[in-house]
Amino acid sequence: MDKPKTDRQFRPLPVPSVELSGLFGDRQDAICDSTAETLLDRCVEAGMVRAIDVSQSSPGIVIPLQPWAGSTQMFWDSDLGKSIETVAYSLYRRQNPELEARVDAIIDMYEKMQDDDGYLNAWFQRVQPGRRWTNLRDHHELYCAGHLIEGAVAYYQATGKRKLLDIMSRYGDYMIKVFGHGKGQLRGYCGHEEVELALVKLSRVTAEKKYLDLAKYFIDERGTEPNYFTEEALRDGRDPKKFIQKTYEYNQAHEPVREQTKVVGHAVRAMYLYSGMADIATEYNDDSLTAALETLWNDLTTKQMYVTGGIGPAAANEGFTDYYDLPNESAYAETCASVGLVFWANRMLGRGPNRRYADIMEQALYNGAMAGLSLDGKTFFYENPLESAGKHHRWIWHHCPCCPPNIARLLASVGSYMYALADDEIAVHLYGESKAHFEIGGAKIELSQNTRYPWDGAIHLAVAPDGPARFAISLRIPEWADGAAIKVNGEALDLLSVFVDGYARIEREWRSGDHVDLDIPLKTRALWANPMVRQDAGRAALMRGPLVYCVETTDNGEGLNGIELAGDVSKATTCEIAELEGAVALDLPVLRDKADWGSALYRTSPPTARKATARFVPYPFWDNRSPGEMLVWVRAGASSGE
Repeated sequence: MDKPKTDRQFRPLPVPSVELSGLFGDRQDAICDSTAETLLDRCVEAGMVRAIDVSQSSPGIVIPLQPWAGSTQMFWDSDLGKSIETVAYSLYRRQNPELEARVDAIIDMYEKMQDDDGYLNAWFQRVQPGRRWTNLRDHHELYCAGHLIEGAVAYYQATGKRKLLDIMSRYGDYMIKVFGHGKGQLRGYCGHEEVELALVKLSRVTAEKKYLDLAKYFIDERGTEPNYFTEEALRDGRDPKKFIQKTYEYNQAHEPVREQTKVVGHAVRAMYLYSGMADIATEYNDDSLTAALETLWNDLTTKQMYVTGGIGPAAANEGFTDYYDLPNESAYAETCASVGLVFWANRMLGRGPNRRYADIMEQALYNGAMAGLSLDGKTFFYENPLESAGKHHRWIWHHCPCCPPNIARLLASVGSYMYALADDEIAVHLYGESKAHFEIGGAKIELSQNTRYPWDGAIHLAVAPDGPARFAISLRIPEWADGAAIKVNGEALDLLSVFVDGYARIEREWRSGDHVDLDIPLKTRALWANPMVRQDAGRAALMRGPLVYCVETTDNGEGLNGIELAGDVSKATTCEIAELEGAVALDLPVLRDKADWGSALYRTSPPTARKATARFVPYPFWDNRSPGEMLVWVRAGASSGE
């Protein structure tokens, strides 16, 4: 069919417009039960709340020494902002007056701390007040502002309370005066991108275009010559060549964003930048930004991304190295980076549904990101390796606690990533038990999904407008979903006749009682890596639906590297694991090295093998039971996906 016009603008449904149950609902319940309160508790224990309390003396440059802590305080505002955002989203699902009161008290502290001109930053007001705006490259000032803005928007939408939103709007107005090309203004931008996407959220909630314009300014200015970070260092008496990362590629400021073709540097910074660029491309219909982003997307997803949607293999720069460098056991693959990839992918859908982005969004969400939070919502991963010898486990906090509130706020708001709305169309990007409420052309509509996805591929969608309404529903058909079928009101639909960029676009007059049945086969499949990925040579990974699977000692005993796939993996049998909240596991025949090698380190004959059955569990749920080894890429043997 003809493709729809390309200047459409799709925006995510607001979080309160989507009710969730199923797997995502369980994740949100864990956040309501444990994570939201845990985040605030840890912020208090680390000293973050005291740092913004002007009734107490300045904490100074003192690093707290709790057994799990040791954060630098310079970007603590960002952790408070993300924690407030998480609490806000949790309040949509479950009211919690005590948590709300705790956040209100924190907001009161920020109100008292804010300068008359609107400036707000705990470090540069309470610890180093003379250093404001002197080192944007390293000091996270605008990054902190961005996370507080996001927290403010979420909290206003959740509670109707404007105080933090007004505080951050004043800060935004102040930033508009500070940054730009006018006389006396700074032509700078943040070393750690984030404020750009936050300003878009602020603009959308306040209907003030000036915040959009500031976000666009930061994006347009980045990487232009003369480089601001060089000029800033010289003005501050610093040698611009002497900084820890030694290259502006680290924060994607090495060249103008529209000229960048390779994903480089710090992974989280890159994802936040590209997210902001995609938002601005949508809001301004900017094809030049979209073209640059498409090039960068291809670079990342074909050369630099783990099968889990993890990105950034190196700890040294928390980011990217060489093409096809994807080590498994030493993988950094920061939780925040996969969260950022979900952000970016979701925003790439702002100009229209396209499964090249939505498939990766789903893959990164379910695997690289969701692995970062335990099933009980109390412990976290910072790094997400694809292999463990048994020593990698979740922790209750981290000396750099950016990941806990980041994965929590993503999962607590995930309903907003499932649906996106244009003037005449609703796009369903992700599947899961849910109800979405929205308006098109003045009609109020409820669209509900009845499904056990991702454990089962049968999805029943019920449409309930308050009167007959003509619009399109676009349903993503994943690239891996061979044999997908669709029916409207029980009548089979020719999928190819409505297929647009990987979505089934069904445009008609909808009436209450109409329904769509989508069947997505969830056949177990084996994946092989590009031969350039030397770490995965001779190995395969298993996926079922959007989920990557792994083997653990808990189910298979020790010596997981001795497992070799044998036969047709699509014939794997399934069972539900009660300990993993009913997650579907895969059982399939394998060969296993016998434990008869002896004491020799090397010998002239290979190990002998025996037939066995191996159990694979969803990667995001690993390390939720007894500790032990874990492996994603197992020896391929003669296995086949056919």
